[in-house]
Amino acid sequence: MTLKPLRLALLLLAAVPAPAFAWGGAGHRMVGEEAMRALPPALPAFLRAPAAVAAVGELSREPDRSKGSGKIHDSNRDPGHFVDLEDDGRILGGPALAALPPTRADYETALRAAGQDSWKAGYLPYSIVDQFQQLTTDLAYWRVEAAAEPREKNRARRAWMRADRLRREQQVLLTIGFLSHFVGDGAQPLHVTAHYNGWGDYPNPQGYSTAKVHGPFEEAFVFANVHTPAVRAKMTPFRACGCAIEKRVADYLAVAGGQVVPFYELEKAGGFANADPRGAAFATVRVAAGASELRDLIAEAWSASAGVKIGWPAVAVPDAVSGKVDPYEALYGRN
Repeated sequence: MTLKPLRLALLLLAAVPAPAFAWGGAGHRMVGEEAMRALPPALPAFLRAPAAVAAVGELSREPDRSKGSGKIHDSNRDPGHFVDLEDDGRILGGPALAALPPTRADYETALRAAGQDSWKAGYLPYSIVDQFQQLTTDLAYWRVEAAAEPREKNRARRAWMRADRLRREQQVLLTIGFLSHFVGDGAQPLHVTAHYNGWGDYPNPQGYSTAKVHGPFEEAFVFANVHTPAVRAKMTPFRACGCAIEKRVADYLAVAGGQVVPFYELEKAGGFANADPRGAAFATVRVAAGASELRDLIAEAWSASAGVKIGWPAVAVPDAVSGKVDPYEALYGRN
């Protein structure tokens, strides 16, 4: 290719809109890795192994790496990375973030009543709750197998149980990776607002930017200015909510939504130009918020996993862990 056609190709490539990847690879890795490094010691040791920390850092990027797989795949999954919260606390004129419907079907019904749908409005809260609930189940299976395996006297059953426990450990890391991604998205203010890429077609008396500010902030700026030691230093202490996961997630996203105006004020003041320390501090705190919340959600899922039922026919985790019931059939399956 000669120089002139090469320049033309680069110009055409630059003109193609790219999907927004909250935090880019660097930010998502930091959210996942720092959360894993900060897990409470009461959690299983396999979660704190260096290989597990590194795996979650990489798996945290997976929901973005899968983008571009096809029209059905992308149109279904892309809205799971954001929610378009407006200034009044409602999602595109539909339900309030603080009072989300209990299922995505109910959410879709509420949005359609307001002339919108979840493909336009996004469904990030449901992505986070979905992965939290999956992680609770994954950890419940691990609890049962870790307790039952040493007690199992049948050699073939014990071998199967060990192999399935090891498979479950890989599943746990994959689920945490996906949970990490969506929690990380929820820490990025521009993923929790209708003003997601410039202020948009809304009243703008403060003259906030209408340029495409989303990608440059979360990718190039974060990559150049946000670093692991600073993120670690800004992580908050563990917080147990003592509430339903739906409320915890809504509260978490509301905090990020509250940073939208500060973001645009900082952008207007030049805080995201070059290596401005104001922008670096803002982005560091938001990445640290994602890591802190992910750590807390993993710990909350571990606690919740002690009180659920798993398998078929279903057994209560406390009964299986204590040895009151033999969980093998529930794990392996009668059918």
